[in-house]
Amino acid sequence: MSMKIRFRQANGVTIVDCMGRIDHSVGTVVLRDAVREALSNGQTKILLNLGEVDYIDSSGIAELVGAFMAVRREGGALKLLNLSEKVHDVFQVTRLYTVFDVRDNEAGAIKSFNADAAANAA
Repeated sequence: MSMKIRFRQANGVTIVDCMGRIDHSVGTVVLRDAVREALSNGQTKILLNLGEVDYIDSSGIAELVGAFMAVRREGGALKLLNLSEKVHDVFQVTRLYTVFDVRDNEAGAIKSFNADAAANAA
């Protein structure tokens, strides 16, 4: 299954629902384009919902890291939500939990963006 994306908004956070495979074929391009689109629209609080991602390869991991860096360069934050079991396993092996803010609850993840902004303002 190829990668599909759906955008949603909640309390100033852009939620990107990702479905399918983030791999060397078309998945990395779709993800890259989605993040670029959000950034070009001034959206710098991005939550990638990976609950329906059934596979990720090394190029997909590289794209996630690239997206994370691109959002940070724009002064924003990129967080991950609902890692599927397979993606979770890859994150455990690669220790990417030390890089990404990974959440299991959408409402809590959305609130965390505002909490981060408040802490940075203090």
